Amino acid sequence: MKFFKSLPARLLLAIVIGILLGLVLPQSAMVVVVTAKYIMGQVIMFCVPLIIIGFIAPSITQLGGSATRMLSVAVILAYVSSILAAFMSAGAGFAIIPHLNIITDPEGLRELPAVAFQLDIPQIMPVMSALVFSMLVGLAAVWTRAEIITGVLEEFRSVVLKIVEKIIIPILPFFIAATFCGLAWEGSITRQLPVFLAVILIVMVGHYIWLAVLYGTASAYSGRSGREVISHYGPAYLTAVGTMSSAATLGVALECARKSKNLRRDLVDFGIPLFANIHLCGSVLTEVFFVMTISKVLYGQLPSVSNMILFCLLLGVFAIGAPGVPGGTVMASLGLITGVLGFDSDGTALMLAIFALQDSFGTACNVTGDGALTLMLTGYAEKHGIREAPSA
Repeated sequence: MKFFKSLPARLLLAIVIGILLGLVLPQSAMVVVVTAKYIMGQVIMFCVPLIIIGFIAPSITQLGGSATRMLSVAVILAYVSSILAAFMSAGAGFAIIPHLNIITDPEGLRELPAVAFQLDIPQIMPVMSALVFSMLVGLAAVWTRAEIITGVLEEFRSVVLKIVEKIIIPILPFFIAATFCGLAWEGSITRQLPVFLAVILIVMVGHYIWLAVLYGTASAYSGRSGREVISHYGPAYLTAVGTMSSAATLGVALECARKSKNLRRDLVDFGIPLFANIHLCGSVLTEVFFVMTISKVLYGQLPSVSNMILFCLLLGVFAIGAPGVPGGTVMASLGLITGVLGFDSDGTALMLAIFALQDSFGTACNVTGDGALTLMLTGYAEKHGIREAPSA
């Protein structure tokens, strides 16, 4: 029963209902659907700069306020893991997506009716301005040790998270249902659905490849068996699949990591909670492949190599600042999707829908990968003579 109350279940239901309605609704009814979708899209896009500022700026102040050597190493490991996973996914996208049976020719499709009226809701600032503003304010607050601003940013983050929980998440199923209703009414959904199913399977294979790379690297660097560490992670993986949240899986992940003989207990207590919030390699890998697929589906071409390089580099930064909640990565990176890749509301809706349906496995990859990074921290501490802290 819990599954049917979850966001992926609601989005899956919205997709099914949207497709079925799109196959039977007359043009007069589609006017209402298109108009409702336009208004909901305006609300979602208005919130994008707020989400960027609310997620990124306070994350910078949090990291900067406790910057020790091990914290710096942990952040670097998380960032490098995320961007390398992103680049691997982008490389696979450029190699695989052109060979998928993606039909971009609109010939034979019906044209959606125009909206009945336009309710424009301009953003408070452009998305790129919000990105730069978040970085500058966050860094300046760290440099000046501005306690009041830091507190304001933390409180603003709570406000934005509540906006996401109470407004964005509830309207997402309706927005996505309207999007798929339009795709079905046009006639394009029957052509593209097999592609999305194939892409989800490809991404899951990518998760396992990246976990093998992480644990292989950790084993080679630390001189300890990564296989022994990952052998304890079954419960954490399954919990992450069910909760779709690194934060909600944290207790189980800690318990699994503490069972490993190859991980230092003090670094487990330090690394696992930290990586649960800043290491989102599986989600990043997923998002990169999905945005490339959606770009090909909706816009007829893959993003340029230069845009994908910029997107991957920035996505690694935003993954560190994304909250460990369902959909946190894609929510935090909406500004990149619209600003760097130029997605419109249709592209954003498809991205949110497909990402959410696969988010549980991306989260499981994130959580399982945290064990590999903690093994790297263990190796680093031993190589640099950092003594083990007494157990609490």
